[in-house]
Amino acid sequence: MELFDEKITKTPAQKQTILDNVRLPEDWKMALSEELTSDNMDNLRDFLKDAYQSDDSIYPPAPLIFNALNLTPLSQVKVVILGQDPYHGPGQAMGLSFSVPKAIPKPPSLNNLLKEMADDIGIHPSKHGDLTYWAQQGVLLLNSSLTVQEGEPNSHQNKGWGQFTDAVIDAVNEQTEHTVFILWGSKAQKKGKYIDTSKHLILTAVHPSPLAANRGGFFGSKPFSKTNDYLLQYGQTPIDWQLPQ
Repeated sequence: MELFDEKITKTPAQKQTILDNVRLPEDWKMALSEELTSDNMDNLRDFLKDAYQSDDSIYPPAPLIFNALNLTPLSQVKVVILGQDPYHGPGQAMGLSFSVPKAIPKPPSLNNLLKEMADDIGIHPSKHGDLTYWAQQGVLLLNSSLTVQEGEPNSHQNKGWGQFTDAVIDAVNEQTEHTVFILWGSKAQKKGKYIDTSKHLILTAVHPSPLAANRGGFFGSKPFSKTNDYLLQYGQTPIDWQLPQ
């Protein structure tokens, strides 16, 4: 027996079979093909299969894991808002960072985010916290980890999602121009350390969670107006931040 087992290299046909089974927009599949067929993703798929079949509650529901990428194809990305991991309470997570379904009360971080939006650009926060309308306009609402166990924030952060979402950020960095990266909190800012600032705008502030935001640095940071000013500067349509009621 060998001391170390050799990894089996996938053939092009095997990789294509994997990609054929991935339900993502074609531009994301092409940009992420190496990561989607990597050993990391093999391990992550095995972990998730076991996790969703266990007695533990995992969020979001499996069909919504890649909701952010499905709603915002790579070719349409104008803005990236990077969160940490999905909300870990029942019914909250919907595969979009900071967003909750319309019937679910808005969490404190989202309330603070919408309050800053109202102060920044003078529009009234909606009664709901569903940010799908932003995603449909090119706002990639990406979490660093795309799944979480109920009641245990960061519980899936070391399961392989970090490498996958790094690949997503790299793809946006390399294949788009004049994109706004909104990085709230130190973890998001570390994840964006390789973004090319010569062709993209990075906006940073403390995280909108009550503990961080109330210490100062989030309120008054004006990310929404700064984003639209930058998009207009480079001939892009600004984001309509007003959520439909």
